[in-house]
Amino acid sequence: MPDPPNGAADRRRVFRRLHESGCFVIPNPWDRGSAALLVHLGFRALATTSAGFAWSIGRRDGGVSLEQALDHFRDLAAAVPVPVNADFEGGFAVEPERVAENVTRAAATGVAGLSIEDSTGDSAEPLYPFSLAVERVRAARAAIDSAAQAGEVLLTARSEGFIRGRPDLPETLRRLTAFAEAGADCLYAPGIRSRDEIAAVVAAVSPKPVNVLGDSTTVAELAALGVRRISVGGSLARAAWTGFLDAAREIAERGTFRGLGRAVSGSELNAKFPG
Repeated sequence: MPDPPNGAADRRRVFRRLHESGCFVIPNPWDRGSAALLVHLGFRALATTSAGFAWSIGRRDGGVSLEQALDHFRDLAAAVPVPVNADFEGGFAVEPERVAENVTRAAATGVAGLSIEDSTGDSAEPLYPFSLAVERVRAARAAIDSAAQAGEVLLTARSEGFIRGRPDLPETLRRLTAFAEAGADCLYAPGIRSRDEIAAVVAAVSPKPVNVLGDSTTVAELAALGVRRISVGGSLARAAWTGFLDAAREIAERGTFRGLGRAVSGSELNAKFPG
C-alpha cells in the first residue's frame, strides 16, 4: 500500500535531498510538543535526542530501553510532517547481527534516518574495537537495505571519541572513513570543535555529508567549512530544564516567584498548537 502524501517514504526522499547540497540545521526535540514548536519555527527536519528523551521520562541518558526508544521514534515520526532522524545510540546491542535486527525494527517506525555510534558505555573502554565498530555499521547498512519499504532510511555513523575521553583526531578520521566505506550515508563526530578538526573530517569522508554538533560557531561558519548538517543534541532540552530548575529553585529556596514572570504566556503557546 503506497504511503499517503507526507508519508514515511516521502519524508525519506525529502531527508535525502536535504543532504545533497547546502547546509541545514536539524534541531533535537524530546517530545511531541517540542517537535511541533520546532516545525512551527520552520525547521525542515528534526532529530531525536537520547538524552532529552531520557530526562523527559525520568531516566539518565543511556537508561532508556529498546522498546521505549522504538515507541518514542514512532510517536515523533507520526507527530510531525517533516523527516525525523532517530538517535539510535549504539543500536541497543553489541554484536553486529543483533544491531541489524534492532535497526530493522527502528527503520519500520517511520523515521527518515537513524544513527549508530561506536560508544560502548564503558568508561574504561569507551569505544568498540575498530573492526567491530566497522562491522556494526556494515550490519546496520545491510539491515536498512533489506528492510521492506525502508531502504531509503538514511544511515548516520558516529564516532564518539571526542565526547568519551578519547579525543584522537587521526583515529576519529580512520573510523569515519571506514564507516563511510561500510555504507554510512552521513558521518558525525560529536565534540569536534576547531575549524581544523571540522575541515579534516569533511575532507576525509567527502563527498559524503558531515553532521556537526552546533556549539559556539554559526551556521554560516560551518557551512563555509563544508558541513552539510548541524544538530544540537540534548542542548535544547538542557536549555528548557535550565529555565525550569531556575524557577523551581527560586520557589523552593527563596519563596519568590519572579522566574515565573519571565515565562512565555499560555496564550502565546496555545496559538502555536492545534486545537
